[in-house]
Amino acid sequence: MKLDKPLVYGLLAGILLVSAPHAEHLPSWESALCAMLLAWRTYLNYSANPLPPRWLLFMLSIASAAGIFMTYRTLFGRDAGVALLILLAALKLLELRSIRDATVLIYLACFIIITNFFYSQSITTALMMLASLLLILTTWLHLHSGALALKPRLKIAALLMLQAVPLTLLLFILFPRVQGPLWGMPQDAYSSSGLGDTMAPGTLSKLSLSQAVAFRVTFDGASPPSGRLYWRGPVLWDFDGITWSAGIKMRSNPPRLDNISSPVDYTVMLEPHNKTWLFALDMPTSTSIPVVKTDDFQIQSKAPVTSRIRYKVHSELGYRANVEETPFQLKRALMLPGGLNPRARKLAAEWRTSLHDDNAIIRAALTRYNSEGFVYTLEPPLLGTNSVDDFLFETRKGFCEHYASSFVFLMRAASIPARVVTGYQGGEPNLLGGYTIVRQSDAHAWAEVWLENRGWIRIDPTAAISPERVQGGLSAAMPNSPELPFMARTHSAWLLKIRFNLDLLNYQWNQWVLGYNSERQLAFLSRLGMQDITWQKMALNLLIGIAVLVGLIALMLLRRLYARQTDAAQVLYLRFCKKLARHGIVRAAYEGPQNFAERAARSKPQLAAAINDISARYTGLRYSGQADEGDLLALRRAIRAFKI
Repeated sequence: MKLDKPLVYGLLAGILLVSAPHAEHLPSWESALCAMLLAWRTYLNYSANPLPPRWLLFMLSIASAAGIFMTYRTLFGRDAGVALLILLAALKLLELRSIRDATVLIYLACFIIITNFFYSQSITTALMMLASLLLILTTWLHLHSGALALKPRLKIAALLMLQAVPLTLLLFILFPRVQGPLWGMPQDAYSSSGLGDTMAPGTLSKLSLSQAVAFRVTFDGASPPSGRLYWRGPVLWDFDGITWSAGIKMRSNPPRLDNISSPVDYTVMLEPHNKTWLFALDMPTSTSIPVVKTDDFQIQSKAPVTSRIRYKVHSELGYRANVEETPFQLKRALMLPGGLNPRARKLAAEWRTSLHDDNAIIRAALTRYNSEGFVYTLEPPLLGTNSVDDFLFETRKGFCEHYASSFVFLMRAASIPARVVTGYQGGEPNLLGGYTIVRQSDAHAWAEVWLENRGWIRIDPTAAISPERVQGGLSAAMPNSPELPFMARTHSAWLLKIRFNLDLLNYQWNQWVLGYNSERQLAFLSRLGMQDITWQKMALNLLIGIAVLVGLIALMLLRRLYARQTDAAQVLYLRFCKKLARHGIVRAAYEGPQNFAERAARSKPQLAAAINDISARYTGLRYSGQADEGDLLALRRAIRAFKI
């Protein structure tokens, strides 16, 4: 088989299609180099110029490997390995001289398809890789059957993919689920996304520009109002003047809730974020999965969340939290860095002297935010060393982290224990799917203060300056802000409907495909009647299922070998041959109709005219391609009238 130009173009298109999605993950120099190599090979194929010498390709390969090593400091791992594989595939196109080289490129393209799922497992990625596989199979068919036109090759390739669907489903259902990253290198398998364990000015405002989904929630009953949807995440205690951090974790004193009320049950589908914390409504009391409960009412996974997980939670929206707090925690909730923000300290001291009551001090702080020209914005001015003073007395422009940080500072300066809580607030109901979408744009920070006989009380200073943020979300607080993504600002009914339908599709994909983990697999197989499931039983069932499927497909494909290719004229002629055979004139397997007619006429000269007439009619019907119903009827009558 000669490597013609269409075949080379097919290989070029296949490598381009499977490599293009990696452009956002590859270093810019490699993307540019791969583009130049593909363009070079396209030009050589078009102009029929000779391929570059092997020594030049060898030097390019060494230089490429060195470049990848300098970029990643390794040749192993997900990112470096994928980058090296794509570069080698592009270089392999420049030494494409034989069928063996083309076959290697097809295998490389199939392997690069898998690497795309290292970065994204969305429906879009899956559809694009299916299209890539269709193109690769079509090119492979061209390699082995160059005479076929493009349309028949596409049809056969699509048929091959359809035939693989039953086996794929069987493998999906029965193959043991693997926990952790498939490529076996968890140190670079996941990147952190979403909330961090620190908060500084600008941290949450940047995160709020993202429309990525943080998690989805399905309530067992009616959803609570948006103003009560505070999804608790990392609790921050320590402040260095700019950044709040979680600090040490104390678990010696288990958290305690009193006077609980307003129970709510719900299921969370959490996207991977490579951290240990989980999210739940204030305050969670029980979960369906094992968790670690901290003394500040966080729930955490025992390992980083590196894959999508589902868990059920029972929360109480009414509560008194840790009324008997430990002295150590109360002292910790009063600590401030020395020598910073003197104006804020002075203001808090004046409140303590003049007001005395903790509740009055809290009201004074909230009144200040509400009445002294503070602005809620995604683009606050930069702050100096005394960040709280700059915000409270100079800029008066900030996002939720500015309000929570300054409020907690004022409370501590006024001798009221306080801490910062980060998480998400609100959510977007998807009425089509019956669940609530919580996005990164819903990231929020609020405060908690400890009051005697009341415990930890949630205070959201953002609500004092922008109640719309708490009641209706970020888009309601800043409906015309150009900083917000377009889909967060649009009020178009049909665009929102499209958005909700797409999210519902993604939700079902995440739930039934990506969420099919080992626990759900065992539960599903148990419902099918498989008890005491072990890997040996699963392997045996898998092998039996594969054997049955392959056998059925083989029978379907081979059934035509057993089908007799006859037509009406042949059936009539065979009947004529049987009449002659009864009188000793048997047609040999090698005899054609004309030769047999000559021999039969010599044996029965009195019937020679009838024998020759029937044979001529049959030959005309069988081989001339001009038969009609009248000729077939005449042949039937002649054979019926033939008597020996």
